[in-house]
Amino acid sequence: MNPEAKKFHPGDVPAKPGVYVYRDRFGTVIYVGKAASLRHRMSQYFQPSRLNRADPRLRSLLNSIYDWDFFVVKNEGEALLLESRLIKQYAPQYNILMRDDKRFLLVKINLKDDFPRLDLARVRKDDGCKYFGPFPKSSALRSTVEFLSAHFGLRSCRADSPDENARKHCLKRIVKDCLEPCSGRITTEEYHRHVDRMLEILNGNVSSLTEELESGMRAAAEKKQFEKAARLRDIISNIQTVFGDRKRSFRYALLPASPGREAVESLGKILNMSSPPLLIECFDISNIFGTLAVASMVCFENGGPARDKYRRFKIREVDRIDDFAMMREAVRRYYSRKIRECLPLPDLLLVDGGKGQLSAATAALAEIACPPLTVIGLAKKNEEIFLPDRNAPLVLDRHLAALRLLQAVRDEAHRFAIGYHRRLRARRLQESLLDEIPGIGTARKQLLLRHFGSVRRLRRADVEEIMNKIPGMGKIFAERIVEFLRKKD
Repeated sequence: MNPEAKKFHPGDVPAKPGVYVYRDRFGTVIYVGKAASLRHRMSQYFQPSRLNRADPRLRSLLNSIYDWDFFVVKNEGEALLLESRLIKQYAPQYNILMRDDKRFLLVKINLKDDFPRLDLARVRKDDGCKYFGPFPKSSALRSTVEFLSAHFGLRSCRADSPDENARKHCLKRIVKDCLEPCSGRITTEEYHRHVDRMLEILNGNVSSLTEELESGMRAAAEKKQFEKAARLRDIISNIQTVFGDRKRSFRYALLPASPGREAVESLGKILNMSSPPLLIECFDISNIFGTLAVASMVCFENGGPARDKYRRFKIREVDRIDDFAMMREAVRRYYSRKIRECLPLPDLLLVDGGKGQLSAATAALAEIACPPLTVIGLAKKNEEIFLPDRNAPLVLDRHLAALRLLQAVRDEAHRFAIGYHRRLRARRLQESLLDEIPGIGTARKQLLLRHFGSVRRLRRADVEEIMNKIPGMGKIFAERIVEFLRKKD
């Protein structure tokens, strides 16, 4: 390991559950892990023999560790949640296994509905709904949500406004698990009182409910109704698993300041800037032969990513293979809006590319009369830095922190652009499936996508739902759509 790296002493680390974070010499988070015993787990990384036995990937990680932090939590469940949150926040290079963006489940309810229902979600959106979680035990959560819906009589149908047509296909009314708002048996106010009682459970006030269930379990056991008693026992266990210890202070845990600030100050001196570039914005372009062209903008503050400020764009004005024109469009659109809304400009604008991309960016800024900005380009091939007022590129030592910072910003912009491009490409491939259905036209295809949002959601719809949502859709054609998508699944 690097001789200047932070020394590891087992006695400095407690033998408690928690999450550990490793950084490289430039302050970048490169790995996040969890452990039942932080001391035992972290000690394994710093054993001299470990380096000799490690595979290439692990050896690369071990050689890159320069600094480390850890967070103590109450139990392994909290460690799992904190690990996931930090991985999503920092996207560490070596966390391959958890970079599929899988998220823990949330409970979602739209209280603006006349008759709200419980849903599960993986992403917390700004859609006016109320969210609870995340919860790491998905199976226990699903069972608990199902029980709460039945216990408080909440509807589970997906109809926007439950009516008699929805009631015909509902099984919950038969088993008496629903208050049946579709039949008019309950008013909106009465239904919301049941919802309010259920919300108390989601807020963690479960003692009265578990006492009620335990009483029912004992009564069932005394009557030798052992199946019922076992079912109640499982429900109690699930509720305790989901809503047990709700004190998750790690949600507010922040990683301490990194050596990234030193790289920022060094970069400012190299570029002869009057002050360090504390706010860096970077653009990258992604497309396939001019199609599905997108641009990304990522932001770094104090040497670290500020992901809440990332932006992405679909290229609208360029329909040919011209990365320079695409860069010009993205920069012009973004900074014209910033100027119009009086938002702060970056200390440094970095573009992914060489002289051509740099010229496109500076031309865009001149076109909108942007105040003076320091603008540079970073070309991948030789990691050359291009500046507007220099003919020859600036070449820095590969080990300088300033260059590594620029590389990190550029690579993050590239990752963000590629991810958005792949998402659009996958969506187009999915939408093209509808073209293969015999008899479908452009107008009907657009109606399906507008009402269901995506082919993925359309796959989950049944014949009745398709007929109800799409004007003029007959049963035969709806059956054809359902059958076709199931075959393609």
